[in-house]
Amino acid sequence: MGLTRQYLRYGPAALFGLVASARGNAALVGLRGERGRCVAVPACEHVFVWDTRKGEKVLILKGLKQEVSCLCPSPDGLNLAVGYEDGSIRVFNLLSGEANITFNGHKAAVTALQYDHLGGRLVSGSKDTDVIVWDVINESGLYRLRGHKDAVTQVLFLKEKNLLVTSGKDTLVKWWDLDTQHCFKTLVGHRTEVWGMALISEEKRLITGSADSELRVWDITYIQEVKDPDEPESKKIKESSPGAEGNTEEDETLEMDECPEERLIKCSKVGSIMREGRDRVVTLAADRTGKILACHGTDSVLEVFSVLSEEEIQKKLEKKMKKAKKKAKQNSEEEPERSVELSLQEEIQRVTNIRASSKIKSFDLILSPKGELKIVLLLQNNIIESYNLNLSAQVPQAVRASKITIGGHRSDVRTLAFSSDNIAILSAAAESVKIWNRSTLQCIRTMDCEYALCSLFVPGDRQVIIGTKTGKLQLYDLASGSLMETLNAHDGAVWSIALSPDQRGFVTGGADKCVKFWEFELVKDESSVQKRLSMKHVRVLQLDEDVLCVRYSPNQKLLAVSLLDCTVKIFYVDTLKFFLSLYGHKLPVLCMDISSDGTLIATGSADRNVKIWGLDFGDCHRSLFAHDDSVMYLQFVAKSHLFFTAGKDSKIKQWDADKFEHIQTLEGHHQEVWCLALSPNGDYVVSASHDKSLRLWERTREPLVLEEEREMVRVSYFLTSANSTGLAGKKTIETIKAAERIMEAIELYREEMAKLKEHKAICKAAGKEPSAYVASLLNGELEESLLVLPFSYVPDLLRLFNEYIHLGSEVELLCRALLFLLKIHFGQITSNHMLVTVIENLKKTTISRVSEARDVLGFNMAGLQYLKREIEAKDEVTFFADATDRFEEKKRKRKKKEKMVLAVL
Repeated sequence: MGLTRQYLRYGPAALFGLVASARGNAALVGLRGERGRCVAVPACEHVFVWDTRKGEKVLILKGLKQEVSCLCPSPDGLNLAVGYEDGSIRVFNLLSGEANITFNGHKAAVTALQYDHLGGRLVSGSKDTDVIVWDVINESGLYRLRGHKDAVTQVLFLKEKNLLVTSGKDTLVKWWDLDTQHCFKTLVGHRTEVWGMALISEEKRLITGSADSELRVWDITYIQEVKDPDEPESKKIKESSPGAEGNTEEDETLEMDECPEERLIKCSKVGSIMREGRDRVVTLAADRTGKILACHGTDSVLEVFSVLSEEEIQKKLEKKMKKAKKKAKQNSEEEPERSVELSLQEEIQRVTNIRASSKIKSFDLILSPKGELKIVLLLQNNIIESYNLNLSAQVPQAVRASKITIGGHRSDVRTLAFSSDNIAILSAAAESVKIWNRSTLQCIRTMDCEYALCSLFVPGDRQVIIGTKTGKLQLYDLASGSLMETLNAHDGAVWSIALSPDQRGFVTGGADKCVKFWEFELVKDESSVQKRLSMKHVRVLQLDEDVLCVRYSPNQKLLAVSLLDCTVKIFYVDTLKFFLSLYGHKLPVLCMDISSDGTLIATGSADRNVKIWGLDFGDCHRSLFAHDDSVMYLQFVAKSHLFFTAGKDSKIKQWDADKFEHIQTLEGHHQEVWCLALSPNGDYVVSASHDKSLRLWERTREPLVLEEEREMVRVSYFLTSANSTGLAGKKTIETIKAAERIMEAIELYREEMAKLKEHKAICKAAGKEPSAYVASLLNGELEESLLVLPFSYVPDLLRLFNEYIHLGSEVELLCRALLFLLKIHFGQITSNHMLVTVIENLKKTTISRVSEARDVLGFNMAGLQYLKREIEAKDEVTFFADATDRFEEKKRKRKKKEKMVLAVL
């Protein structure tokens, strides 16, 4: 048996160059006790928390692999719910930065998240059209709501009632009763997708945004319940507003799967507010108080509206009444007109428009107690802007408070290069060149440039050369960060640049069908006594097609040129005579590289293939199907026949050119990878993608076994094809592993009596007895784990439950697991005579222990009530004020105001 070649694994080292991803939404979070200063933004699979005042990154919430699609902070500001592209949801603690809870239930990306006003429940909407309500405290799914026919765009809880409102791209707005988990009303007044919703005016009005310039306003009227014990349940509801017996054309509403007597609310359209933007609504949101409404479309303008409170509406009505009476007296009329009402535009007034520096992708806003509005904008070009708006001013004007930009480029990075000492990294985009320190990942230089396509470090690493889309070569000095020289090198784009092996010059290839040779020279500068570096054009090679890529052989005898006619032509450098033509690709060769020993040339093409050729005779050694899309970049590792490829399929792959084997796939980027660069010592790989991120990969000391890599690929295929269960969760590799751990613990318990000492030693490694060890594994995604568990383990588990419950440990958790097992294995358990006594014992112990727990809770409640009365009597201060009492007081005050308004009218 021959020796197996050993490879070293490359692993992710860092993500940098990214301020925020435009895929998800921005959310203001309360960090360090100050709300409105820090903003959480998606950053590929992570979440970055930025201090908008200092412009610093204060916290990183690390994700796994999937891209972040949605964010939602909890009402208390301590947690942040993060939705991902694969449908999972993780709840992070903002104090520790760790993920405490994970929910798996959706099959596609999470598009909407919302907490209820207490923070105990979380509702999520997804592209898979499902809405799931999660119990954050018990860390489990409550129920799944199905009804939308397309992706869910927004979800909202109502504080007043146990109701939920959802909107979707199917043009529908649905109302859900969470007590019965059914849809009792559907609004069908939209002709296109409903992209956003917001509740204002103490949840009495609903604003919906669609694909037109109209914001539709709906009035919400709650229906009172009649508490008459003699009437049947179906007739205990009556409407509190007249004219709601049936739907009118103006309402544009439709109740589906319900009787008119069973409705909980009436929702009728009262009008529309016109936006200035003519495109679709991207984000529509109100602040927590419901006083400020803001929205934006696909442009760079944020429109801000102010919603009048009931007191302000009453004052305006009184003024209108006075004007009406005055007008009536002038016209010698007895009474003014009775119908004095405010128009919708007067109740919801436009405050101002905020124009950002680029297209807005998301925003969040918070109204401070002083009346100042803080708005944070997430822009498309990798920027976060924050604005302050003083609402008390006569003409409110938004003032930009901060702008976070230095952490990355404004557009996609199209070229990368490593310095010869492996320390500095060059990245260039359409607007700037940045130099990064590899160890600290800090940007140490930023220089303005034209649209960059290729780059290199000049030998000595003190200057860099950039090839641009307009055909220019730009020479920059790194010490001063200044542009030293600009040359018009080509009539078209400079697609490729390559340093000569003797380091005395370089070669460029452009869209003008020319390959030009350049040499470095020192020239005298008029403004300085010292000489400076310059570039001198030496020779030109004219070709028949556009040049896409050029590469020198290590001995500088040959030059490889990739042309638009899908061929690669090899020329002698000294005479520029033709040597070889490599043909076989069906689409143009976009990238290529020659190995350090000069024996192999590898070419990557837009036809998704990589071909490995011998440079002696031009014979094709092997053609490899490399990527699922175009191969964008290819480079050999120094002093080896290993090479890396980057593709538009967002993957980076490592290959062995001798054995023609795929070694490793570096997954991390979420969109097309445009370019990569290897350090001269081969220890580091840096890559740039359309997701605006730069990623650094490091060669570890961990050996890589190809069979293990292939096994991991098979496991990933299994996970993608795993069927979801009927629960609010779904089967994942974590739930399967949890079930396996329970099975192992039960097997350990079975053998406990036979080999007591041996197994006690094993379990004491975990610090537990065998029976207690089984109980300790019943946590996390409990239902999903028990669903995978075979029935042969259930009898032992039921006997253990009887023992645990009898001891009185974790009664709630064990009852939850017990009831779930009885539910899914009801037939097998009832037909098994051996389990009759076990179930009877469980019945007795469970009822007694649950009643004991209930008694303890009741005693504690009575004790708290007694302490409350004692403190109130002593200090004459009301503690633990009940929310229902406050609600009743507000209701009484509201009714008084309504009576006063009616009296005025």
